[in-house]
Amino acid sequence: MLFLCVILCFDAFMMPWRKMGSLCSYFRNFNFWGLFKQERMREVQLGAHTVRSHGIMVAKSHKHDWLILMLLVVIEIILIYIHPFRRFVGKGMMTDLKYPLKENTVPLWAVPLYAGLLPIAIFLAFYFRRKDVYDLHHSILGLLFSLLITAVITDAIKDGVGRPRPDFFWRCFPDGKDVYDSLGNVICHGKASVIKEGHKSFPSGHTSWSFAGLGFLSLYLSGKVKAFDRRGHVAKLCIVLLPLLLASLVAVSRVDDYWHHWQDVFAGGLLGLIVATFCYLQFFPPPYHPDGWGPYAFFRVLEESRSAAQPNNAVNALNVQIMEVETVQQGTLRANDFPRLSGAHDSSKALNEMESETLDEMESGRRSQALMMPLLLNEIKQ
Repeated sequence: MLFLCVILCFDAFMMPWRKMGSLCSYFRNFNFWGLFKQERMREVQLGAHTVRSHGIMVAKSHKHDWLILMLLVVIEIILIYIHPFRRFVGKGMMTDLKYPLKENTVPLWAVPLYAGLLPIAIFLAFYFRRKDVYDLHHSILGLLFSLLITAVITDAIKDGVGRPRPDFFWRCFPDGKDVYDSLGNVICHGKASVIKEGHKSFPSGHTSWSFAGLGFLSLYLSGKVKAFDRRGHVAKLCIVLLPLLLASLVAVSRVDDYWHHWQDVFAGGLLGLIVATFCYLQFFPPPYHPDGWGPYAFFRVLEESRSAAQPNNAVNALNVQIMEVETVQQGTLRANDFPRLSGAHDSSKALNEMESETLDEMESGRRSQALMMPLLLNEIKQ
């Protein structure tokens, strides 16, 4: 009898250590360090999507978009050479069309530089920082779509409307001697190319291009700096509004140079900004969205990597459940070995308490694991 009591006491004394061994085995099998390395490897793999390694693949996946871009270029060239509508211009209308003929403050060759190359340079700067070819490809593709769609719409409206510019009088009559036919319409004797350009006032091409390119850049920067994260950083808004300010100054210069009426500038700015917004939202979430800092394609790749890792997590969870069942069964068998001893009830009670504590610790381990995942993903985002 005494021998059995000693065995029972020894078994009760060793039970916590066995539980601790099972708990250590659980953490060892789960392999938190492996999980951390796996998440870091995903980050490296996402960051390794460079132009050299994945650029051709990404471009091929959007080959139809690039073909449409080339088609837009051809349409734009055709619209440039089409003569605009020859609107009737009577003598009584010349009052608002006698402004002096001036040179452009912002020359035409400068528009592609600040509306196209400047945003692309900023896209490249973000690419060298994050090494994300999806962000680089989609930002450039969206920008080019924004510029070309705006250009096609603008020149199509110019050719269809044929509104004379504010300096049309001096384009039509460079010597200042106006001539009209029997119907009262002008008979221009100026240079043909200058007269043709004088019928392209509405809408403003400089303004629409400026807001198409710089408006797209403003949306891109607002997503990258998280301007709408509700933290009250006004400096972020200054960064976002700077491209729009530059576009607005270009629009003002068009009125100051007497190349456009104010209605032309207003319509051109509105057109460019609307097209830029639609093109941006084709590739990126809205800037106020929590994931507005990256393109849709990036998050698709991230989701695919998560889906690939789910089977491994399921195997780990199954192993943990099997270990828990085995632990509970072992404790139950030991408690039933001595049912007639006076201390059996107390030992079984202690055993149940230890099992409850062990399961609580395992549950806390699961919760800590669940808390680790958002932190790792947040680190990827940064």
